[in-house]
Amino acid sequence: METQKIIGQGDKMSKFWECYPDIADELESIKKIIVANVKSSEKEFDEAIFPLVNAGGKMLRPAFLLLAAKFGEYDKDKMHNLGAAIEMMHMATLVHDDVVDESKLRRGVETVQHKYSKEYAVYIGDFLFCQCFIMLSGFDYSTENLRDISKAISKICMGEIRQYNIRYLRNTSLRKYIKIISGKTAALFAISFYTGAKESKCSEKTSKLLARVGYYIGMAFQIIDDLLDYSGDASKLGKNAQSDLVKGYYTLPLIYAMAEDFENKISIILDNTSLNDEDVKQITILIEKYNGIDKAQNLADKYTKKAFDYIEKLPDCESKEIIKAVTKKLLNRNS
Repeated sequence: METQKIIGQGDKMSKFWECYPDIADELESIKKIIVANVKSSEKEFDEAIFPLVNAGGKMLRPAFLLLAAKFGEYDKDKMHNLGAAIEMMHMATLVHDDVVDESKLRRGVETVQHKYSKEYAVYIGDFLFCQCFIMLSGFDYSTENLRDISKAISKICMGEIRQYNIRYLRNTSLRKYIKIISGKTAALFAISFYTGAKESKCSEKTSKLLARVGYYIGMAFQIIDDLLDYSGDASKLGKNAQSDLVKGYYTLPLIYAMAEDFENKISIILDNTSLNDEDVKQITILIEKYNGIDKAQNLADKYTKKAFDYIEKLPDCESKEIIKAVTKKLLNRNS
C-alpha cells in the first residue's frame, strides 16, 4: 500500500478544519508522522493498520494540543511529534474498544477485529501504544509531562473498566456515569491541552486553565455522543444504541429515563434476551417520555458553559478565538 495514497485522504479532518487551513496543514503533517511510525516490513500488518490511519477522523486531540501550545513558545517539530503520539494513543484505545465491543465499522471502514481477528487487533493496539511511547522518548519532553500522559492512559483504562463492571446494572447512578466518561473520554482531551501548554512553557495558571477547558469539552462531547444515539441523524438513529443496549451499556439518556420509569416499562423490554429494532424504538420513545433526552442535554449544556467560562479566562490570542469557535461547532452538532 502506497504511503502517498494514505496521506492525501483526510476528508473528515479537512472538512472540519476547513476554516483554519493552517491547523489543517499541521494535522496533515502529523498524519505523515503517524504513517512513518506505523509502516512496517510486514505487508499484512500494513494492510490492517493503514485503513484506520487513512480514515482519520477529526484529529481533535492533536489539534487541541497544537492550539494550546500556541499560547506559549511554539516549537512546531516538537509539537507535531507530541500530537502524533497523542493521536496514536487514541487510535490504540479505539482498536482495543472495537475488540471489546465486537464492532464491525470504525470511521466508516471495517475494523481490524472484524476483518482479521480479535487477536490481531489486540496486537495492533499494543503496537500503537508502544510506538506512542517510543515517539515520546524521541524529544526532550519533561519527565513530569510524560508521567501525566501515563496517568491519563491509566484514567482511560479505568474508565473503560468501570463501564464494563456496571454492564446490565439498571440502577446506575449519575455519579458512576460521570466517573466513567471523565476517565474514558475527558482525560485525553484534558491531557492534550495540558501537555501542549506545559511543553510550550506556558505558566502553570494558563496550563491548568487549558486542562479544565479540555476536561469540560470532553465531558460535553461524550454526553452529546450518547444523546445522538437516541436523537441524532435518522439514518443512524438506534444503531449504536441497539448495540450498547444488547451489551448492557446504559448511557445517560437511559439512566435518567429509568430513574423516572416507576412502572419499569423500560426494564421489561430490556428483559428480552435479544433486542430488535422495535424494542429499541420503544425504548427511545420511553426515554423521550421520561425526559431522558432533555435532562442529558441540560447536563451537556452545563459542561459546555463551563468550557466557555474557562476559555474566557485564557489570555487573549488567536488560539483562544479558534478554540472558542471550534468548541461551539463541536458541541452544537447533530451527527
